[in-house]
Amino acid sequence: MNRKLASILAAAALAHGFAVAPAHAQPQGDEDKARKEMRAGNVLPLREIERRVLPMMRGAEYLGPAYDSAAMAYRLKFIRDGKVMYVDVDARTGRILRRSQ
Repeated sequence: MNRKLASILAAAALAHGFAVAPAHAQPQGDEDKARKEMRAGNVLPLREIERRVLPMMRGAEYLGPAYDSAAMAYRLKFIRDGKVMYVDVDARTGRILRRSQ
């Protein structure tokens, strides 16, 4: 019964144009700009920046990055003991700009 209902709902959604694309299907905004800048050799790859920063944040859980194309900087987000922390890194040099504690 559940499979039949799921099939009906999926068909109805498609018929009404509500098909959902995966989140990674089309990069947008700053993430796309970061990729373009990396390909052009203007910024370091995110993996290189993570390789440098993550060892300094022992005991914290890494939540992920964000890229600011205007500042050409990555913001790496961490959490430790319920407190969110950010590390801002110059994407061109890998130099840490700021750490919130």
